[in-house]
Formats: sequence, C-alpha cells, structure tokens
Amino acid sequence: MNKSLFYLFILLISFNAKASFILLPMDETTQQNHLKAYGITYWCLSRDYKVSWLLNYRGGSFLLPDADEIRKECKIRGVSFEVISDSEQASILNEISSPSQNMESVILEKAPKIAVYTPKGKQPWDDAVTLVLTYAEIPFTPIYDEEVLSDQLLMYDWLHLHHEDFTGQYGKFYAAYKNTPWYIDQKRDAEALATKLGYAKVSQEKGAVAKKIRDFVIGGGFMFAMCSATDSFDIALAADGVDICEAMFDGDPSESNYQSKLNYNNSFAFKNFTLERRPEVYEFSDIDMTTKRRIVMEKDYFTLMEFSAKWDPIPSMLCQNHTQLVKGFMGQTTSFDTSLIKSNILIMGTCELNGESRYIHGEKGKGMFTFFGGHDPEDFQHQVGDPPTVLDLHPNSPGYRLILNNVLFPAARKKKLKT
Repeated sequence: MNKSLFYLFILLISFNAKASFILLPMDETTQQNHLKAYGITYWCLSRDYKVSWLLNYRGGSFLLPDADEIRKECKIRGVSFEVISDSEQASILNEISSPSQNMESVILEKAPKIAVYTPKGKQPWDDAVTLVLTYAEIPFTPIYDEEVLSDQLLMYDWLHLHHEDFTGQYGKFYAAYKNTPWYIDQKRDAEALATKLGYAKVSQEKGAVAKKIRDFVIGGGFMFAMCSATDSFDIALAADGVDICEAMFDGDPSESNYQSKLNYNNSFAFKNFTLERRPEVYEFSDIDMTTKRRIVMEKDYFTLMEFSAKWDPIPSMLCQNHTQLVKGFMGQTTSFDTSLIKSNILIMGTCELNGESRYIHGEKGKGMFTFFGGHDPEDFQHQVGDPPTVLDLHPNSPGYRLILNNVLFPAARKKKLKT
C-alpha cells in the first residue's frame, strides 16, 4: 500500500512538472526573429488557441499553450521559443500581477480580419505593411475604392492605408514625374475609375472613399496609416466639399480662399494646418516635418513613450518593443508637427531633437486609429523605383515591430484608456 502511494506521489509530481506552455520571448538577446513571432501568434489565434500578450515582460512576450504543432511551426519559421511548466507560468503571471511591476497580461481572443487598401498592380515593397505581413505569414485581403465604396469594409476588423493620396492630387508627384509613363498611366487609371464609380473628379471619388473609411472607424473598426495616407486622409476630410486641386490635377482651378473653408472638426488627428498651394511642391501641408528636419541619418532616432501597462494597456500594446529608441526613417510624410496635433490625440513616439511626433493614436466613435510617419522602417530614404527591403536582413526590426503591434492589437480584450 505504501509503495503504491509512493508511486502515485511520484506520478503527481511528474504530472505537475510537465511542460504546459510555450513562451515566445521578445527581448533583444533571446528572440532570433521578432517579426515572425507575431506571425506565430496570429497563426495560433486563427486556430483558436488561447494566447496571452505579456506587456513589458521581456520585450512584450507571448504566452501560448504547449502543443506539438506550435513547436513545429516555431521551428519551421525560425522563431525562438521556451517550453515552460505550469509552475513557471504561474510564477511569471504572479510577477506580472505585482503592483510594483509595470507589466500586464492581456488575453488575445481572435485573429482579426485584415484589409490592406492598395491599388491593383502595386508592388509589395511599395507598402511596408504589405511587406511585413507577407514576411510574417499573416494573411490579408487587398481592397481598393470599389470595395470600400460598396461597404465591404464591414467584413474586416483592421484596415491599413499607406502611401496614398486622398486629396486627388496624385501624390503631388506632378513636378518631378508628370512626363513619366507610370504617372501618366496612374492618372488615366484613376480618372477612369472615378468615372466608372459615378464621380466627375478623382478628388470627389477619393473624398468619398475617405468618408467611408471614417465611417468604418466610427463604427468600431481599427485603422492604421503610414506615410502620406496619414495627412492626406485628414486633409480630405477637412476639405470635404471644397475644391483644393489645381487645373493639372482635376481640369479646373481650385476655388478661391479654400484655406479658410477647411473644417478641422472633420479631421481625425490634425488641426489648424495650412495647405501647400503650389502644385509643383512635393508636400500637402505644413503637418509634415520632412522639409523642416535638420537631423543627419546617423542621429535620426525617435523615442517610444512609456505607459502604465495596468492602467493604459492600449498604448502599452502599441509600444511593445525590445528597445525604446527606434531608428528614424523618411517618407513623403516623415513625421508630424506636434503643434498641429489635436489635444485628444495620444503621442506615443517623439523625436525631441526636431520637435516632431512620429507615432500617434486616437479614438473616433467606437473605433481607433494609429498614424505612423515614414515609408519603410528599414529604408531611411525610400525613392521611387528603389529595390524592395529584404526583411530576412532585418528580422528584429523595432520599427516593423510597431506595425505588427497594431496588427495584433484588435485581437485583445479591450480595457478603457485611462490616459
């Protein structure tokens, strides 16, 4: 009898000590591929595994259940993982729950359905988000104006906008590229699409698209925008019903005194901005800091703000990284003039040397949006026609991690923002 009890005791000890969880560490020294770790997490969510995001624990690690297929997938994708026991998992969660630690465990509930606003025929490297989603093996659906205007955004949880122009000025590429075949083709195709959809001008059609996206966010959607999609989107909303385009863009002059007719109440993030009237200038307004920057590439970094993980889990999720100092990068819209950002917008990344904001977040209706300045986090000054960034060379990119934070963010159980 005693012998039987002894063996039962040993069996119970071994059962309790067995590995029950997989930890994807996200600190700087342990994780060999931060970007693909997000893909593993999304893959687990898509298969209904329970996932926890451990905010500020070893760079924002992910806690997964232990399963052979998860281990196998991590090995295939080159993602570092640690197998831990029940007791080790309990110890980690106990540390995280301590009031003295700026950490939190957030449950991720489901894989968000992702849409990327992009024209047909666009190359993957023209859009950093498309590039990193493909690299991380996170599925997405490309959509464009026809899908947006036919209310197909209702099928998705998360929408991305990148190097786009919602003002109808074709990216303000006129001066440099008006005689190039690709610009001529782009303008012709945009005009044909606007006509097909029942609009007299591209600016009117793009304005309608911007308002549909606005409604998507207000209704509870998540929008993430980079580069020129950030300020051109807000400008299009503020200029609703106002002709701000010159004749080379839409065939007739802009209306007189259009600056005074802007309605800043319609914009998401920016206020009191002044539009760039000259069509030959590669700029939409004074929101962007590109031409006002005085920072050499070697010193171009921005700092992520620190938030309370327990009280402000939303910005904490969006800022998870293995470093607070992120390498800067340029774009048509590189960064935002802080003085032109509305007071209700949360600034999450700043470059104090230049007095600019790089990474901001806000709420609109039931939804949320994030604006991230710059074009490609690992291409300091991306030019038209440049070769694609090879993400195998940058698997631990802090800048690309910020993009992927936004991809997973809609999967989380939401807590109201305290800040």
